[in-house]
Amino acid sequence: MSRTKKTNTIYFTDVTNRDGVQTSRLGLAKLQKTIINLLLDKMGITRSEFGFPATKHEINYLNGNLELADRGLIKTTGLSGWTRAVVSDVEASFKNVPKLKRLNLSQSTSQQMINGKYSGAKTPDDIIRMTCEAVECAVSHGAKTIGVNAEDASRSELTFLIKYALEAKKCGAQQFRYCDTLGYEDPQTAYERVYEIAKAVQMPIELHFHNDLGMAVGCSVRGAQAAIDAGCDAYINTAINGMGERAGNADLASCLLAVLKSAGFKDKYPVDPNIDLSGVWHIAKYASYAFGVPIPINQPATGYNAFAHESGIHADGALKDRRNYELYDYEELGRGEPEIIETGRMITTGEYGGIKGFRNVYENLELEFKDENEARNILELVRYANVHTQKPLTDSELRFIYSCPDIAAQIMTVTPFFEPQGAINKRLKSQTGKNIS
Repeated sequence: MSRTKKTNTIYFTDVTNRDGVQTSRLGLAKLQKTIINLLLDKMGITRSEFGFPATKHEINYLNGNLELADRGLIKTTGLSGWTRAVVSDVEASFKNVPKLKRLNLSQSTSQQMINGKYSGAKTPDDIIRMTCEAVECAVSHGAKTIGVNAEDASRSELTFLIKYALEAKKCGAQQFRYCDTLGYEDPQTAYERVYEIAKAVQMPIELHFHNDLGMAVGCSVRGAQAAIDAGCDAYINTAINGMGERAGNADLASCLLAVLKSAGFKDKYPVDPNIDLSGVWHIAKYASYAFGVPIPINQPATGYNAFAHESGIHADGALKDRRNYELYDYEELGRGEPEIIETGRMITTGEYGGIKGFRNVYENLELEFKDENEARNILELVRYANVHTQKPLTDSELRFIYSCPDIAAQIMTVTPFFEPQGAINKRLKSQTGKNIS
């Protein structure tokens, strides 16, 4: 099938800070999530699904990152929240994060999940009604971009998905997210189903694929191809290094290279012109460090062996002309600079660091303090940041704290929810002899 509109474009929505952080037994501190948003912006990635505005512990982080956008420090990457498609969650989202302008609303759409999660208490019509009410609520709060997510779309009836999307569109939704929640899809069925939906609903389609069968990247790019061929913009959902629930999400670097370099896409399908591949290496390494998950040695683009040649024939060919055995240049990805590892004296700064060592670390970053008060204030924030991340701070984190100390303090501030009423109050009273509430 040929494309009907050459102007339709493939965009990217990275979901590391929403779906990637839901990786079991792992997670990111709010400072680390902020650095990822800044690095995504530096790469020109279209959007970051940056968190959960209905969740209390996200409030300061989300508001702080929207302030970064207001200050022009996040210029290109739009920040989008995620919540369930229920009115109470939407109300809570805008109460918690008043400047929120982009929101994705999610509901289960497969019969399996409607029956299995709601235990027969909801019907498909209820799903549409709840979603439309949530969309209308988001519209009333001034949301700029509203997407509706069909959870388990790959196991949902096509006719129902089309009806779901069209009804939401009538209420003010501008995008539809096709979620292959279980990684059930294959590239061919992904193309066929997304094409039918996109042709019928004529709204931008987000492609959200999990990697349970190892096909998340292939399904994502074929789904994007289908949306473009049907005359709609496409938004590929990715996560850095493929992080995410179970076997993860579609890898950011792999999807970018697939639509920019592969035989079926290169120079055939327009891609967001703001995207800059030169940040791939940096963001992959940072996410690996923050999550504590090494990049596989054979990972496309970012693995240590991605440009390594040992076979005699391969080495000879690569030395004569890199194009013999390298499809793209490592320099394009920001690779190639030598990595220097200090093996002698090293001064670090952290939660128990002193002023002398702290100043030495910042001098090596070529950052100066105007007076003692500034230095000691930043030192305290660095100490808190080390407590916050429980890792030695990276140069990116240290620079951010220096540049935006007020926002750094804000995003690291979390007030735990604690309302001792009922049984918990009785238990505490029995322990302390006092009425806690």
